[in-house]
Amino acid sequence: MVSPSTFQLHFFLILALATTVFSATLSPSYYEHVCPQALPTIKRVVEAAVNKERRMGASLLRLHFHDCFVQGCDASNLLDSTSTIDSEKNANPNNNSARGFEVIDQIKNEVDKICGCPVVSCADILAVAARDSVVALGGPAWNVHLGRRDSTTANRTLADNDIPAPTMDLPALINNFKNQGLDESDLVALSGGHTLGFAQCRFFRDRIHDETNIDDDFAEYLQENCPRTGGDGNLSPLDPTPARFDTGYFSNLLEEKGLLKSDQALLSGGSTDELVKTYSQNLDAFSADFTNSMTKMGNIKVLTGNQGQIRSNCRRVN
Repeated sequence: MVSPSTFQLHFFLILALATTVFSATLSPSYYEHVCPQALPTIKRVVEAAVNKERRMGASLLRLHFHDCFVQGCDASNLLDSTSTIDSEKNANPNNNSARGFEVIDQIKNEVDKICGCPVVSCADILAVAARDSVVALGGPAWNVHLGRRDSTTANRTLADNDIPAPTMDLPALINNFKNQGLDESDLVALSGGHTLGFAQCRFFRDRIHDETNIDDDFAEYLQENCPRTGGDGNLSPLDPTPARFDTGYFSNLLEEKGLLKSDQALLSGGSTDELVKTYSQNLDAFSADFTNSMTKMGNIKVLTGNQGQIRSNCRRVN
């Protein structure tokens, strides 16, 4: 009889520990005993990626957001197309837009290596990478509740329908977030994630050429990089400091300089106006509400316990 190798013993020990921590609820300490180096490893890879390209922080934050709004926070948006999976990567909000998948792959590989086997879900990696990205760009930290499992399905149709569109007005946005169990305060706070990153011309062309609730000089400036035809992928920053977590996004709205229609809708004479004004003047209030709403969003329809699986490769089902 062949004696088990040290690696095999380590593998089965981790699996045994993982089994004992399966739970129907999420916990910030979920990996403390199973793999205490998991979170530091995620942080290290994220920081390196953001230092290499500051825009990547916003991209990783967006991946988590787009995941949670489609059948819950289950990493369904990481799955590639197969004969049975119509990938969410091909949905309109993601196609030629969502990015950072290679960074998630790198995190997964390094975490599984240091843990000895796949015990950290891709869904948890998305949640932690979003937090670490915000922190890397000067934003607040928060305890990420962990223990999500990965889905074995994806839903391109839901991605097209449920991810909030950049053309939505305030009533549509409120209803969209309400369908996810999120209220108007969550809507404003999470929209504040647009303090980071860029948007493609195709998502704001109609606003800068046709809408009236926009600063004339701002619209004219943007039109140089986003003409009526062509340049669909040309980028413009969502706020004046796209690589720093601050209140610039909300200050922009006060000046009618929201890049997307859905941005400016938050300050359009409706129920969210006062919160926009508060956040524009109070970074602490925005930061506190943002972290609370990120935690709330991260709990949407999660798979736990024996539901779903922990993928060995985030791009495909085991």
